[in-house]
Amino acid sequence: MNPSRERSSHVQLAVASFEHFIRTGQVLKRPAGLPDELTRTKAGCFVTLHKAGALRGCIGTITPMQSCLADEIIQNAVSAAARDPRFEPVRAQELPEVVCSVDVMGEPEAIESLDQLDPETYGVIVSRGTRRGLLLPDLEGVDTAAEQVAIARRKAGILPREPVRLERFRVTRHT
Repeated sequence: MNPSRERSSHVQLAVASFEHFIRTGQVLKRPAGLPDELTRTKAGCFVTLHKAGALRGCIGTITPMQSCLADEIIQNAVSAAARDPRFEPVRAQELPEVVCSVDVMGEPEAIESLDQLDPETYGVIVSRGTRRGLLLPDLEGVDTAAEQVAIARRKAGILPREPVRLERFRVTRHT
């Protein structure tokens, strides 16, 4: 991993959280001395883990579920490392190879068509009833709004011809 001095405080907290959990089985208590941005703000966020350039885990919340962004990051980092159903939990031996980013969610806004999406700028939420799929913006290999929506539909189990509600959102990505 990159040395701590090069990482944002968001990523430092996420890494401390999942490393602590993997080594101890315990959720990290919120450390003292965090920036106000982490302790006085509430927001959904996604923690994404990569190993050797491949996705290793990604879990997040669209809207805040915790008392502050720091607690949101702590919980989502543990989930990304240990509870993403697509992957086995990260093992302690893998920690030096895991690269982490944190995407802080902006407010979702309803849109009427794909013309209002730009996959480099906006993430998308696709909904039908209780089924909902989300795809973050600016992902390698996702070049069009149609691809972005198709992937989010698959994640939600929504068929291509079913009508859906579309929302877009921006993120602030921390690496």
